[in-house]
Amino acid sequence: MYDVTIIGAGVTGCAIARELSRYELKILVIDKAGDVCEGTSKANSGIAHAGFDALPGTLKAKMNIRGSRMLEQMAEDLDIPYRKNGAMVVSFEGKERLEELYERGVSNGVKNLRIITGDEAGMLEPNLSNNVTYALVADDSAIICPFELNLAMAENAAENGAEFMFDTEIKKIEKTQNGYLLNGSIETSTLINAAGVFADVIHNMVCEDKIKITARRGEYHLLDKEAGEIVSRTIFQTPTKMGKGILVTPTVHGNLIAGPTASDSDDKDDVSTTQGAMNDIKEKAKLSVPGIPFNKVITGFTGLRATPDGGDFIIQYSAEGFIDAAGIESPGLTSAPAIGEYVKDLYVSKNDPKEKENFISKRKGITRFAGLSMDEQNELIRKDGNYGKIVCRCENVTEGEIREAISRPLGARTLDGIKRRTRAGMGRCQAGFCTPRTMEILEEMTGIPAEEIRKR
Repeated sequence: MYDVTIIGAGVTGCAIARELSRYELKILVIDKAGDVCEGTSKANSGIAHAGFDALPGTLKAKMNIRGSRMLEQMAEDLDIPYRKNGAMVVSFEGKERLEELYERGVSNGVKNLRIITGDEAGMLEPNLSNNVTYALVADDSAIICPFELNLAMAENAAENGAEFMFDTEIKKIEKTQNGYLLNGSIETSTLINAAGVFADVIHNMVCEDKIKITARRGEYHLLDKEAGEIVSRTIFQTPTKMGKGILVTPTVHGNLIAGPTASDSDDKDDVSTTQGAMNDIKEKAKLSVPGIPFNKVITGFTGLRATPDGGDFIIQYSAEGFIDAAGIESPGLTSAPAIGEYVKDLYVSKNDPKEKENFISKRKGITRFAGLSMDEQNELIRKDGNYGKIVCRCENVTEGEIREAISRPLGARTLDGIKRRTRAGMGRCQAGFCTPRTMEILEEMTGIPAEEIRKR
């Protein structure tokens, strides 16, 4: 019997778990995938949005602003990369749409916003198109690693007692006298729905008033680190009803991303990539930054946004003992810390749990051997020779880091699990070189036979 069960181990579910783990509660996080961060949270732009796009007065705006202000401190506490690089929304015509975004941002409480001319924008970003006429600059926009944020919150929640159950799809929910019964075997007093694109499925099992979540596909190009400095800021085009349009942004690890496209799909598992979308990204991204070297693309990927019919986040008690955190599309990554806090406050207001005296608020990330000084590297190798063995040449990831990733709380059990924790396999050769040795280490440490090791 659990006090709280959270369905979904993405960034929203893990943010909620971390906040609730501040209390003397028996918490369970369930996901149908085999690891945290296997859905929407792993495939997005990695941007901490400043908050000028969301409509004033919406939950989306409120969570965006609060989350943006929480992320820098959270990144420090959880030992993950975060960089306030700023953003620029470019226009190729007049500035009316930019003025509208400016007013929206001011109304939402965004600071450090300004509209500049195309010439001024070109001075800030020399590789911008000469066709840019005006730009809205948001100095407080930032970039963050989406899977490291997700993993860090999950690990921290686990350190504080939250349990995780993977490879478990919720197919049946029954109301009981004391709460809910899941799949006929898991009892919980309170059920929290953070199931991403499947949140409508979970909601509709419990609630009479039905909701619909549409999977909105967004395809991306990821470019090699050789292209990572073509822009320093996140470059947006003026948004449309389908989203923020094709953007170009550096990542915290030095790559460059271009995308996403936007097309609605009836298939909530479809993360295939298409040649047509990739051509579309190239064509539209070059409108903003003509010199993008698309011959340096190292991979393409697709993310799914959980788009609600009503257009706003759904965060509320939707039934007795049942809290929705549904329809969390962009800026969901930015909003996650605030959503965790908001859901925690909802729960506490009705249940009055006892706060822990020994809550662990900080977490130490995996050693980044390549980021250490020479003296620090030598000292670490003296303690553990595995840190002197490079496994992933593209990203300079050592065997010591891979072993850490497997032995940590919620340790990696798949190749993608190791990739998201260490970046082994995320570089130029896309795991072509390091996969065999990574599999050997996984087999040795976990006992999983090599032929049973999965990519994800």
